[in-house]
Amino acid sequence: MTEHYLGVIGVAGELGVSRHAVHKWRSRHPEGSDHPFPAPDVEVDGTPGWRPDRVSEIVRWRDGLPGRGAGGGRPTLARRDYLNAAIARGLDNDEALRALATFAAEFPEMTEPELCAWIVGKWRD
Repeated sequence: MTEHYLGVIGVAGELGVSRHAVHKWRSRHPEGSDHPFPAPDVEVDGTPGWRPDRVSEIVRWRDGLPGRGAGGGRPTLARRDYLNAAIARGLDNDEALRALATFAAEFPEMTEPELCAWIVGKWRD
């Protein structure tokens, strides 16, 4: 039975980015770093391959990247939505970030975008 894997081009296509972006992520976030890019499932002649069912894992990894620029730059869309909702509820920016850090410590299995969406959803209930 033949196994099918996604190479860098396949991963890039699934995420809607260039193959160059995937290469940059892999080189900037190697194994052992604070936020390592998901390791490939196979390597053939130095070419990495990921099982197609791991695309959602790679998406979660990408969603956990900080914004661009010095010092963390722009917050992710999920964090901006969370901060806007927090301000609407009367929290200032520092209070909102401390609350988010507390939830992140309490629920380490959740990514920041997942936490932000969960909190905002609770506030809307």
